[in-house]
Amino acid sequence: MATEEELFASVDALLEEEPQLPSPAERARLREAAGITQARLAAALKTSTQSVKNWENGRSEPKPPRLEAYQRLLKGWAAKYPAPGVASAPGVPGVSTAAPAPAVAPQPEVSATVAGPAAPGPATATPVEAPLAQAARTAPARPASRPAVSSGRPAAKRTVKPVDDPRFPHGPLAVLDGDGSAYGVDGIVLDCPAATVPELVEWTLRESGLGAAKLNRHGKDSDPLIVLTASAAVKLGLPERLEGHEQRRSLRLPEDHPVVKQVTKAKWQLTQRGFGPWARVYRKAQGRERQCVQLAILSWDALDERSWPGVAEMEPADIARVLGVYAQRVITPRGSTAVSGLELMTALRPPTRAVQDRGTGNWVPGHNPGSLGTEPMDPAPPEATPEHPVVVNSGWTGGFLDEEAYQWVRDVDLLTDEECTLPYAVGLDLNTAFLAAANRLVVGLSAPDHFHAPAFNPKIPGSWLVDLSPIEPDPRLPSPFTPSGERPTGPAWYQTHTVAYAQELGHDVHPIEAYLRRETGAYLDPWHDRLRSAYVDTLADLGVTKDLSDTEFLAAMERHKDVDPALTAVLAAVKATVKGGVGKLRERPQGRRYQEGERWPALQRPTWRPDIRAAVISRARVNMHRKLRNMAAMTGLYPLAVLSDCVVYPSPGDSPLDFLPYAASGKPQPGGFRLGPTPGLAKLEGVQSMLWAVGLMEQGLNPARHIKGGDAVLDEGE
Repeated sequence: MATEEELFASVDALLEEEPQLPSPAERARLREAAGITQARLAAALKTSTQSVKNWENGRSEPKPPRLEAYQRLLKGWAAKYPAPGVASAPGVPGVSTAAPAPAVAPQPEVSATVAGPAAPGPATATPVEAPLAQAARTAPARPASRPAVSSGRPAAKRTVKPVDDPRFPHGPLAVLDGDGSAYGVDGIVLDCPAATVPELVEWTLRESGLGAAKLNRHGKDSDPLIVLTASAAVKLGLPERLEGHEQRRSLRLPEDHPVVKQVTKAKWQLTQRGFGPWARVYRKAQGRERQCVQLAILSWDALDERSWPGVAEMEPADIARVLGVYAQRVITPRGSTAVSGLELMTALRPPTRAVQDRGTGNWVPGHNPGSLGTEPMDPAPPEATPEHPVVVNSGWTGGFLDEEAYQWVRDVDLLTDEECTLPYAVGLDLNTAFLAAANRLVVGLSAPDHFHAPAFNPKIPGSWLVDLSPIEPDPRLPSPFTPSGERPTGPAWYQTHTVAYAQELGHDVHPIEAYLRRETGAYLDPWHDRLRSAYVDTLADLGVTKDLSDTEFLAAMERHKDVDPALTAVLAAVKATVKGGVGKLRERPQGRRYQEGERWPALQRPTWRPDIRAAVISRARVNMHRKLRNMAAMTGLYPLAVLSDCVVYPSPGDSPLDFLPYAASGKPQPGGFRLGPTPGLAKLEGVQSMLWAVGLMEQGLNPARHIKGGDAVLDEGE
């Protein structure tokens, strides 16, 4: 016979067992009887809706402390909503007397479900039972709009901050699949019932809860973005692919296409670029409320592989994660990364702000100081492109600014025997060099004024006609004044930073002519700050942080692309946004039908500012040359080649650590190239043999272009 001690031990063991729950089907029945959605239950339990789905279909079980709270709720529901035809068994959830289930409220068109972890509650959150009780008392009866069946797709890993704007509870964007699932940030999944593009637009604006708050208090909220998979596009009546003989980015649906007619009939409008890979469907704003939805069609190459590597082939939830992180750190995508880079400038420096009219007292739009304003501005003739109306109509023949990135290779005959006997050629790449150049960069904000024989002032942004050809360059270094690195042959137009560098080198400069701007400001500062944070934060998420030693940094960079493909794609998109945004400041005409002297659409933007582009590139090139000169002074090393932000050095070893200058303390010497994860610092671009590099140089090819080991041509962002 068992002893009392053994019996008590057995009872204690039972008491210590985890609480037993009713069957998965009964759990779902009880929740539906109470009129609580899976999303509402998940919010009360501080978990994800996908977890609730899994509990109700038997795929997983809750763990403490949610287990006890869930059991308590089910017990309460079982007492209130007994299963029909079952005798009561007090205290056992799911076993109760017959009783009719309460009437369920009409089913809404849309319900939100969450496939990833729910946002954490505030630090002062009440115990989990309290919101459960409140949910049972006050929640409207809202069953899910579709059966709670798992899609089979992996849940999106949460990487972005919880959405904190109550107007946009579901984040800035969603990726719509052919089954009506709209995958958003933080693993959110929305049910979208739309069968046509106009219905999709209405649902997005009225029901989806998508959008993003303005980035500047004087700006505008970001329009919601819906990304269409191929199956979603076909379901909405769009072709799976856009075919044509023009460049992919210029392809559009014809105006007589049924979907375009549907949009027009529903009294929606398309922008001038029509219905292409990126389409904006809008109506005129009513008061402060914008009515615009951005559509991106994946199968029409909306996400360019160069800017978004691998993203178009990802599952919808993962695409939403990539774009969501980018939207949270940069901006809701509005087109290519180049377009988004340009739009970010305006979003951070809105052209207008509300000002009070002194006469009427009414608030009206007024110029926002530090911005580029609302009207496009013609450049000075030397700042324009040859096909620009300012040039064609005036017959300008005075030359143009040639402020471009370096494309230079040292004369192979100038290589020394010592250099040729070194075993390696090592490439260094400056992180987002254009972004570093934009930091605290003062640019012109007003129209240019023309001056003859002005005294040079390095603080005034503009274009100067100066003869820098008398300056004798070191043939082992590129000239700082030309992108080819060749010595100037006579007077030429230069941006302020290039002329200021000549003065820094000790030369007396005497401008012949100049186009200068009286109103100036650091227009790109907020753009720089936001993109810098995006770049640094994303690298940190990939394991490349500021606190690493140089050896650790090189090791982290070697493996960072294998950490998380989604974040790797975000990093690539951030870098493409920088280069593309700078390139868009001087967007050239596109299309075979363009006639020289005509105005092209880009000229209608206040952000068509080739002088600002020239300022960024001039400063970046000057920064590069200054480092090259300092490296030569500190180490006696001279580059083999430079291409934009990449420089190749001969090296005794296969690592930058073998030739970069360090002090006796082990710290990097200031002034030269330094390794690190922030803009303007360097990383390893690639390593090849010195014999390989010399072979390319003898063919007139640039080793910096191919140091990675491939034949890809560096994209200059235009």
